[in-house]
Amino acid sequence: MAALAGGVAALILGIIGIIIWWSDFLDILRGTLPVLFILGGALAAYLGYEEIKDKRAAESFEESSADLKQEVETLKEEIKELKQEKQTEEKKEEPEEKEEKAEDKK
Repeated sequence: MAALAGGVAALILGIIGIIIWWSDFLDILRGTLPVLFILGGALAAYLGYEEIKDKRAAESFEESSADLKQEVETLKEEIKELKQEKQTEEKKEEPEEKEEKAEDKK
């Protein structure tokens, strides 16, 4: 409740102060606006620069992403080839093993 009363009192005193010292208020406003414009422009320029950097980083990421996808596909093909080689080797070994078992039984 005390915060509400204090806030209302500050609001009323602020309005009265602006009315009484209107010309002084305008002088201060005239002095601060150029500074605010300079700071706002600097902030906008900085944010624009960061946006350009982010866009370049995203483009380079997309390029590296495409390279990585191509490399993954190449590796997948290599794995398939190795699996096929292993299967053909296993098929060759099976008849040899059967022959050895047959010889062992004799």
